[in-house]
Amino acid sequence: MKRAIKNRKGKKITVEVDNLNQLNSIIGLKFNRILFDNMKPESLRKAVKISKRFYETEASGGVTLSNVRKIAATGVKRISIGQITHSAPAIDFRLNF
Repeated sequence: MKRAIKNRKGKKITVEVDNLNQLNSIIGLKFNRILFDNMKPESLRKAVKISKRFYETEASGGVTLSNVRKIAATGVKRISIGQITHSAPAIDFRLNF
């Protein structure tokens, strides 16, 4: 991480964490966004409170259309929902001439 931050050359850096211990170990480093991966809403709420002053926040992993409101209520600014793409049904299109 420190090497990526040092060599960023104007690029934005996102750091992924999946628990509060990982989050606490990186607070204060100079990057742009923190991605909370597979965190339960209670932990996510705490993580957002700790980090929102320093970084953009995003939640990902385990997000479904049925729990996205609960995750949004934690205060996270961005949410990635993989269910929209990886669970889309396939359609077989054939072009016969």
